[in-house]
Amino acid sequence: MFTRLFVLLSVLIFLVDASTASAQNLGYSKQPTVTEYDPDPTWPQIPENIGRKGWVSGLAIDDKDQVWIFKKGADPVQVYTADGKFVRSWGQDMFKDPHQLRIDHEGNIWVADFGLHIVQKFTPEGELLQTLGVRGEKGEDETHFNMPTDMAITPAGDIFVTDGYGNRRVVHFDKNGKYIKEWGGYGTEPGKFVLPHAIVIDSKGKIYIADRNSGRIQVFDQDGNLLDVWANLIMPWGISITADDEFWVCGSSPHWWLRDGKYPEFKDQVFMRFSTDGRLLQMWQIPLGDIGDDKNNPDVSGLKPGEAVGIHCLATDSTGNLYVGEIYSERAQKFIPVTKRPENPVKAGEAPK
Repeated sequence: MFTRLFVLLSVLIFLVDASTASAQNLGYSKQPTVTEYDPDPTWPQIPENIGRKGWVSGLAIDDKDQVWIFKKGADPVQVYTADGKFVRSWGQDMFKDPHQLRIDHEGNIWVADFGLHIVQKFTPEGELLQTLGVRGEKGEDETHFNMPTDMAITPAGDIFVTDGYGNRRVVHFDKNGKYIKEWGGYGTEPGKFVLPHAIVIDSKGKIYIADRNSGRIQVFDQDGNLLDVWANLIMPWGISITADDEFWVCGSSPHWWLRDGKYPEFKDQVFMRFSTDGRLLQMWQIPLGDIGDDKNNPDVSGLKPGEAVGIHCLATDSTGNLYVGEIYSERAQKFIPVTKRPENPVKAGEAPK
């Protein structure tokens, strides 16, 4: 009898303790330690006369927090405010295969077109200022590219181009477009490239290159000397860096680029933030969307906000909003950082969810 009473009393004490713990929300952080990102389904507000179809392969943010989009389709360059309002569009019939867009320290717009084998510099209004490479001609010398992918410009005006799809090299020019040097070449050893797909420069002048198909980021000085290699972390499609050296990369978790005779490309959609010495500071994933079986003719009608197929480029604005350009899902999205949500306290006796 005593044993039964003892057991019953123990159970009652356990239930009271569990109820009290639930009521006090034990197991939850008093203050959030994780930043989440919610999609903004109202961004951008695309006018009816502006083309929606086509890969969004390039994206950058200017000093007014305006978001510049570079994409295939009828309206290649599109500009929106942080709250989604349309600003301008230009570039109609000027490009063949838009790939990446960057903004230099003077506010000029730089674009890489791998189909035309050129890199170009424009005013914000679309006036052509400079061309590197020969339009429509591919090659591997001081004046030609073979499908360039990206470019980075220093405060002094030096230009570094990832001549990526064809030549697997980095080419350095001065501010006037004079060839200085190049490095790289095809290979998997450090300092070589499988596919140099994106490039940025930090405030100290170090160069970061997304060697996409090898699943690594390689770090160089401006003479082409290898400083570091970050491998087996992500398949890096797009990279960006803020003025205070927050380094962001988007892509998918690492995998073999060719497996069983197929090119899987994306198995998930991942964002990562690094310090400039390669320490991973933050990671976030979004759902892989469904666009049907033909990625080159996608059915985007069923995509939900926050889903994506083919995150290709990214940038952050001055308030921490994250903007992403997608190729196969043919859109750009804005993600808002969330560190606090309305409280939904757990009721007494209810298990935490």
